[in-house]
Amino acid sequence: MAGEAQRRSEWPLILSLLVAATGLVVLTFYNWRNGVLVFAGAVLLAGILRATLTDTAAGLLHVRGRMFDTALLIGVGLAIGGLGLIVPN
Repeated sequence: MAGEAQRRSEWPLILSLLVAATGLVVLTFYNWRNGVLVFAGAVLLAGILRATLTDTAAGLLHVRGRMFDTALLIGVGLAIGGLGLIVPN
């Protein structure tokens, strides 16, 4: 029973990793800029999930305090997305 509850609490991390993996596939095989933006979206998604979910529901997205995790993830996501938009081809 505890293992089942543990697996359910990791859905935010799994969802973020699936979106990040999609971004890496797009980056590798298609358009690099679109892949970087999808990857940045995955990091922003992780930040939004960390901000909205409780500590137990966030699972492995919970590393430090909620405000620190949220600020770091959203800041990194915005930085990656901004760089993906301004770097020339």
